[in-house]
Order: sequence, then structure tokens, then C-alpha cells
Amino acid sequence: MASTLKQVKDGESVVDNSSAVGGGVDDVYGEDRASEDQLITPWTVSVASGYTLLRDPHHNKGLAFTERERDSHYLRGLLPPAVVTQELQEKKLMQNIRSYEVPLHRYVAMMELEERNERLFYKLLIDNVEELLPVVYTPTVGEACQKYGSIFKRPQGLYISLKEKGKILEVLRNWPERNIQVIVVTDGERILGLGDLGCQGMGIPVGKLALYTALGGVRPSACLPITIDVGTNNQKLLDDEFYIGLRQKRATGKEYYDLLEEFMSAVKQNYGEKVLVQFEDFANHNAFELLAKYRTSHLVFNDDIQGTASVVLAGLVASLKLLGGSLADHTFLFLGAGEAGTGIAELIALEISTKTNIHIDEARKKIWLVDSKGLIVSSRKETLQHFKKPWAHEHEPLSTLLDAVKAIKPSVLIGTSGVGQTFTQDVVEAMAAFNERPLIMALSNPTSQAECTAEQAYTWTQGRAIFSSGSPFDPYEYNGSLFIPGQANNAYIFPGLGFGLVISGAIRVHDEMLLAASEALANQVTQEHYDKGMIYPPLTNIRKISAYIAANVAAKAYDLGLATRLPRPADLVKYAESCMYTPNYRSYR
Repeated sequence: MASTLKQVKDGESVVDNSSAVGGGVDDVYGEDRASEDQLITPWTVSVASGYTLLRDPHHNKGLAFTERERDSHYLRGLLPPAVVTQELQEKKLMQNIRSYEVPLHRYVAMMELEERNERLFYKLLIDNVEELLPVVYTPTVGEACQKYGSIFKRPQGLYISLKEKGKILEVLRNWPERNIQVIVVTDGERILGLGDLGCQGMGIPVGKLALYTALGGVRPSACLPITIDVGTNNQKLLDDEFYIGLRQKRATGKEYYDLLEEFMSAVKQNYGEKVLVQFEDFANHNAFELLAKYRTSHLVFNDDIQGTASVVLAGLVASLKLLGGSLADHTFLFLGAGEAGTGIAELIALEISTKTNIHIDEARKKIWLVDSKGLIVSSRKETLQHFKKPWAHEHEPLSTLLDAVKAIKPSVLIGTSGVGQTFTQDVVEAMAAFNERPLIMALSNPTSQAECTAEQAYTWTQGRAIFSSGSPFDPYEYNGSLFIPGQANNAYIFPGLGFGLVISGAIRVHDEMLLAASEALANQVTQEHYDKGMIYPPLTNIRKISAYIAANVAAKAYDLGLATRLPRPADLVKYAESCMYTPNYRSYR
């Protein structure tokens, strides 16, 4: 271990993880090679007191330390005499969390648990995923980011600002873990539907990587949250005495892209070719540019563009059993033409093209987009941003969504606008007028920004709508029937997709891998789910779902010649499940 660290510190070589277990990370403590009933050593240095162990979140077990462990690790007197199980700890903590009425208080309680006892944090999250996912991620994480300066206690990731220009490689080496598989990075400019939150956007990478571990099985030690701080244009934050970031307007142009170039180069130099970098919540103008620039030279993925597209495509494919026909038989209308909207539209067009063997330009003609200036049509082409131009079709200009719905007559209405209550009653009733089962996807986050609520969609269509949203809505009863809204949550896709890239040792992300992830998710929807109006499976099965997605993605990586972990496992689903991190306590020598 010491020699490995010296190599990294001295910059002489990049660690070769090709022979390590569990997806390529050095197994310092023997956690992967050991079964759960085998002993492991929680120390890598000599200690005089177990006080240090109790403050190490990676190995602290609290009252679950056994009598023998208390003797062996100098814990006598540092803990009350009771010895309890992890299950009893989980029961107590869930009672405590449920006692908080304010969602942000629950978020803070979960983050404090992660800083105190990492395995117990993930045990809670895995066993209570439907209840706690909205706490550690959307919608609560949005409020957490807005107030991050006030609730900030300990750093949970790396902060790389303009002050570190020229020293980013050195900053990466300050992180205590040397063998990283997944990095989630944001510059905080477009956090959910809340806009520019600057340095306080760190809540997003922290939350995403918690899901990579809980839902996808990537070990926590292999995950690294990073915020790139180039300033903020949010004057409220700049005037806030508790703001934790740079107090300046955002850097743009060459200064911005030079910093990102140094960052991406340093990541590859420090962690190698197979580290996944997930871009998160960058503004449109930078998100497309960064993805296009680095997708051919790095293992990169943009969840807002590609992850959202993949999960929505999965819902569309699954919904065909309720709607009838194929994707090519339907017409799609989007409200919102940013990263999410154009990313989803492009993946739908790619899937139609793949299934029907028509040119992708023909497939795009089934898809229409409305932005802030109205329907995107060919007469507007000269003034459009480059990522909108493929969607400029021949049609008379229309200024409102309602006019577009009446003229285009879509069977699927998708909202990615980031503006709440834009699917008005007139719009939804128009959809219901020419569709027996209108599919309405109000995808904007958080809940307050959803284009309409589940109750509105079901009520305004007399219970005929198939509805899904980006943030969760409660089941709704209409005329004696109980409808369970689908949640097109990126958490269905990105943990399994990322894990599939890790276990295959993939070196690039290809669009066909996104299609493979969508197909795997759609296949998990059963007739029982369809009978309840669901087009996504319950999140309670998410670890199993992620294993199937990982296996499908890994298989595509092998088929495309992009996988480096050889030989190819005979059963990729079993291999994925065997590599997954489990949060159960280990016994210490």
C-alpha cells in the first residue's frame, strides 16, 4: 500500500487496477476478498486508543462492536456496555428520522449519519430506498443546496476553484482515497430547476454518488464528489455572509475552458483511463460543449443529457404495451429544448432509427420541441442554438404550447422546461381530446417545478392519462381506481449504467450503451405494474434492476470492443451482483 501511495504521490506512474477485485479498486482492507463472516483488519496504522476508530466513518460500528472487538481495539470504557445488532441500530435511526417533520432536517440527519457510520448510512438507504431517496436526493437535495452554506459542517468532496488553477493535479492528490472509479462533477450553474447555486451545488455530486453506492453497488471509497467553483452570478449568494464559494461573477470563455481542460487532464493522469467522469448540472451552453469535447478522449457521461434520455426512453418503451404500436407510430411534443429535452429527443430518434432502419433525420420528424419562443420550426433556424437546429421542422410558427398541441396532435407530451404548472388544464384536456390514453411526462425537478401534478393529469383526463414525473407524487384515487404515478427518476439508470462501465473496464461511453440500459429497465416492468398504470418498476427492487442494467451495458461494451476487463464473464448478471458493495458490518480481528 505504501509503495502504491508513493507512486501516486511522486507522479511516477498511474496505479494499475486491472487485477483488483470488485471492479478494479485496490482492496486495502480485504473487504471484497473476505466473505461477511470472515475477519478483516480496520487499521492501516498503529494506534494507542480505539477513540480514533469510533471517529472513522468507514469502520465505526457504534454499539455493534462485539465484546471481543472492544477488547482488541481499545474500546473499553469508550462505549456504553450494551452490544446491539446493526438491525436494531437501523430501527432506532429510522424512528428518529421519521420523527422530523421538516424534510431538510431529515437530510441533515442522514448526512450526519454518513459522516459518523458509513455502513449504517447505506444500510438505511438500501433497505428504505423509496422512503429515503427523496430525502438524500430530489426534491430535498434542492433545498439543501440552497442552504448549503448554513448547513455545511465537514467537506464531503473536493472543491476546485480558480484559485487552484495550475495545481489541480496536486489538489486531486489531497483526497485520501487513491483508487477512484466514479467522479461526479458540477460547476453549480444549473442546479435542478433552481438555477445558479455556485459552490453550494456540491449537494448534487454528494447525493448522486450516495446513489451510485446504494443503488448501483459501487464502493463508497471509489467515489469522488467534485465541485468546480468559477464564481456565481447569483447576487443573493454573493451577498450572503454564509456563502462558502468564490465571491465573484462566473468566469467564462477561455478562462473557464482552460480550467476544465486542466481538470480533465489531471483526472486521467491521476486515476487512469477507466475512471468515469459524470458531468452534472452544467448550464446548457457548457454541457453540450464539454460532452462533445471529451466523449472521444475520456470515459464521460452527462446525466442531464444522457441519463434523463435513457430513463425516459425506458418509460416510453414500456408504455407501448399500454399505448399500442411502436415508437415510430407515435408523435412526441416537448416543452423545453435544453439539455434534457434535446437529449431525450435525440435518443428517441436513435431508437426509432435503429428499430426501423430509417435515417435518423427521418426519425427526428416524429419529434417536435417548444421553447420559450414557441414551436421550433425551420423559419427560426438562423437564430437557433446549434443543439436545437435538428428539431426545426417545416411548419407555420406557433407561439404557445396549447397551439402546438392542437396543431401537432402528439400522443406523448413531455415537459423538461423547469417551469411549474405549464401543462395547464386546457393543454391536458386537448391531449385527452384526441388520445384514448395520453402519455404525459412532467419531468422537471423539484416537485414545485413539475409541469403539472399527478392529480391534475388524472383529473383532467378523467383517469385516462398515463402519467410520470421527475419528482415523486403520491398515488391518487379517481372514481374508485387507484393510480400510481411513475417516476422517471435518473436513479433508475445512472447507477447501473456506471456500474456496468466499471465492471467491464469500459474506456468510452457509446450511445448504444444508453439504449441497452433503457431496454434493460423497460424489461423489468411486469403485467402487475401495468395493471396499476405504472411504466417503471418499483424502486424497492432497484439493486436487482441495477444489476440487470449493468450486465446489459457491460455486454454492449464487450460487443463494441470497448471493455478492457478480460476474459468476459460467462454470466454478467451474476458477476454484477457479486461485485456489488454490501453495507453489512464486518468482523474485526
